[in-house]
Amino acid sequence: MTATLIRLPLLAALFLLVLTAPSTSAGRAERKQKKIEEREKAIKMANMKAAGQDVVGMTKEAAELRSYELRNKKKKGLLKRREASLAQVLFPGASPEEYGQGEAVPAFAELVESKKTQLPFEFYDLPTCPEPSDKIKKRFRRRKNLGSRLMGHDLKLSPYNIATKQSKGCTPLCMVEIGGKKLRWMRKLVDRQYRIHLTLDQLPVLMRSKELNYAVRGYPIGFKALASSTGLQDDQYFMYNHFKFTITYREDPGEFEGIRITGFDVHPVSIAHKVDNVKVEEGKILENSSSSSFPTCTRDSSPVNEPDTYLALRSGASGGDMKVLYSYEVDWVESDIPWADRWDVYLVGSPDDEIHYFAIVNSLMIVVFLTGAVATILIRTLKKDIAGYNELQTLEDAREESGWKLVHGDVFRPPQNTPLILCVMVGTGAQIGSAFFFTLLASMLRMLNPIKKGQALTAVIMLYVLCGGIGGYVSARLYKFCDAKAWKKNTLATAIFFPSIIVGMFMVLNVFLTVVGAATAVSFLTIFLIFFLWACVATPLAFLGSYFGFRAEKIEVPTKTNQIARFIPEVPYYANPPVSMFLAGLLPFGSVCIELFFIMSALWLHQLYYIMGFLMAVLLILVATCTEVAMVMCYLQLCVEDHRWWWKSFLNCASAGVYLFMYSLWFLASKLDLVGVLPVVVYLTYMSMISMAFGLMCGTVGYLSCFWFTKTIYAAVKVD
Repeated sequence: MTATLIRLPLLAALFLLVLTAPSTSAGRAERKQKKIEEREKAIKMANMKAAGQDVVGMTKEAAELRSYELRNKKKKGLLKRREASLAQVLFPGASPEEYGQGEAVPAFAELVESKKTQLPFEFYDLPTCPEPSDKIKKRFRRRKNLGSRLMGHDLKLSPYNIATKQSKGCTPLCMVEIGGKKLRWMRKLVDRQYRIHLTLDQLPVLMRSKELNYAVRGYPIGFKALASSTGLQDDQYFMYNHFKFTITYREDPGEFEGIRITGFDVHPVSIAHKVDNVKVEEGKILENSSSSSFPTCTRDSSPVNEPDTYLALRSGASGGDMKVLYSYEVDWVESDIPWADRWDVYLVGSPDDEIHYFAIVNSLMIVVFLTGAVATILIRTLKKDIAGYNELQTLEDAREESGWKLVHGDVFRPPQNTPLILCVMVGTGAQIGSAFFFTLLASMLRMLNPIKKGQALTAVIMLYVLCGGIGGYVSARLYKFCDAKAWKKNTLATAIFFPSIIVGMFMVLNVFLTVVGAATAVSFLTIFLIFFLWACVATPLAFLGSYFGFRAEKIEVPTKTNQIARFIPEVPYYANPPVSMFLAGLLPFGSVCIELFFIMSALWLHQLYYIMGFLMAVLLILVATCTEVAMVMCYLQLCVEDHRWWWKSFLNCASAGVYLFMYSLWFLASKLDLVGVLPVVVYLTYMSMISMAFGLMCGTVGYLSCFWFTKTIYAAVKVD
């Protein structure tokens, strides 16, 4: 009977093995075939590149090569990554717009920006044709949010008249006079390499060259010819006043009605248009005027860049204002590229996702190292210490205690130096960390769409406001533990500490931005809205959280505090600031420094950043690193009989914010080429805000983890 019972499982296992063997071999053959296909495709793509095939064109071959280079980005999922289009990855839930024959397609003017400055301007601040009086159709309207107002994004109709599948030759638009300060300002903008950004069907305008194999968003206002190349005494400035728009589209009556736009390109031309003896009013739209009045701009002509006809940015022959005739042309080109792949060209040349994987692996190595150190402390050292201390208590050994147990009567003594400020900073850090975590969670759940300008910034601000209750609760519970009674003072300080610093810095900066007329200068209405959010939402929530925090029971600790504080012996250099801050802040910053480079590039170099899953992983690694560093430093401090761990646990991890600011200085010196004092001031002001928030969040993680650590280890020993 026993032999039969043993034989049955063996027979069942053998039966399952026989059943799964064909499927296993089939799966192995399928994987082998897939590897062969991948190898063949890699060889094919390498041969195409060797033959000089570009990756930015709208041909079938260029699209295939582009799709192959972006194959790692076109995957969704964390563990089991599925094939997807960039439209699904970048803009989940976005659906294509379809246009009928002759339907007007509005082109919107966005900011005029430069990588050399952080001072964008609005399109209509330039001496250009007047803004159309037509109202934007409902289907094309974009509701402005708080983030877009703070960032200066305000979509306005461009003066270009574009209709579906209606190509047009050179079309005069308007005549503008530029002189005096405006002319000098235009030269300054050209010298600082400002670019104009337009969008059509939510596609940013591209300048691309198949010959040079590049594609860049926006087009320059003009260009500068150096004196060394022209042979003249001074540099010459020229402006672009004619624009060739090429719009590619896909048409498939069997799949959808109308057309779908798949590309929006521009080729700027600088040309001094000839105007026959015709009086042209400044700013008047000339699109319907007779083309015979403008010999260099007729329906059958297409201006080109010729050195002899460049439009120089200088005053007229008699010293009067410079007259500029703006013109444009539109060319509709059919293409086989699907709508879902139209974003591929915008990410050509961007860092591959493997670099982000390497960044996370680098961070995980730091965490593994720290985890080993913490495990050594908790499992070996602490376990041995606790067993020894408990054995001494059992044997009633009269020998004097040594090590971290010696300070059990002082380790939970509330901080003597400004406990209010410490509790406020910890509560603020908890509020910032919660807001950042929930923002990343919303992005991962596809609740935020990167195509909507300012939505992420709006989410950060709104979630920070709504997390006011968390900040109030954490601050109140810690303040109550310190035996403090001024709960109103604590709550009010928690509500106004961080916002007052940030708003104060922003208000001072806003004065200078308003003086220079930057698009990022914030209106009084937006400032009032921010004040309303703080006064009517964040502050009441902070008081509500504080109410529950003070109503809760006082935090219990495993040991009693002596009436008289214990004398602290001389502390080794590594356990005292600033050395401890230098050592402790380095590892949390090191765990995020690689990913930080991509974030900084997105903020200041106008690159796309969309991989929020990686950012969430980096955030969790940062929290783990801060926790483990704080516990190790706290243990070393307690071992030398220094019980003043409260402020040190916060400052040790908060020093990561100092490292972030130092990194921003390196980024400014090596990666940015800012011109002028104000752009540098703008950059340093915003980076100091970010560094401050980062430091508060890291310091809070370090403080709370040390609090838990000390409660845990002192609860495990027997104390009289």
